Amino acid sequence: MNPAKINALFDVLRAACARQFAFNPRRVTAGMRYVGTEGHGKDLVHIFRDAGTHSQIVLNSTFATLREKHGEKPHWTEAEKAHYKNTDAEIDAEIAARQAELDYTCSSPLYLDHRAELLSHYKDWPAYQPGPNPREAARALIASLTEAADPRLTAFAEHMHSNDPEHLAHLLLAPCHLELEAAKAAAAA
Repeated sequence: MNPAKINALFDVLRAACARQFAFNPRRVTAGMRYVGTEGHGKDLVHIFRDAGTHSQIVLNSTFATLREKHGEKPHWTEAEKAHYKNTDAEIDAEIAARQAELDYTCSSPLYLDHRAELLSHYKDWPAYQPGPNPREAARALIASLTEAADPRLTAFAEHMHSNDPEHLAHLLLAPCHLELEAAKAAAAA
């Protein structure tokens, strides 16, 4: 489907979600991705999915329906619905907090000391070394530093208010993505 048609569907989705569920249109724009269509003829509907939780919204003409799943990984929990109802000020505060985390990570001794090692697991990086993917490499690094009681990791975890190895690995990889984008832009210029 062409981008103009998808943008028009997003306009309808934002209006339907705001009207039916009191979702913030900014959150819908930022969180949802167009998946495609289901059905045929007059039963044709458009499917949108949250980028992080994979919860889906079905758009039928101008009516939106949340596809709720229950069980081990429930979709459209009350917390997720509340997240989509955040005010513009709450969204701006969340963006500022993520930027502060990224700024801190970029200048942290932990990242600076392991930057080359982390970047070497990306295929697009000039110093790429075959081996585990970046996420696995970051997890392994966190595990080895935890075992060694590394003070840089301890300080980083305290500052980020997290001891979750998965979250810490995610935080350490974020600056790598910025560096890869900068390297691609420099190569294209």
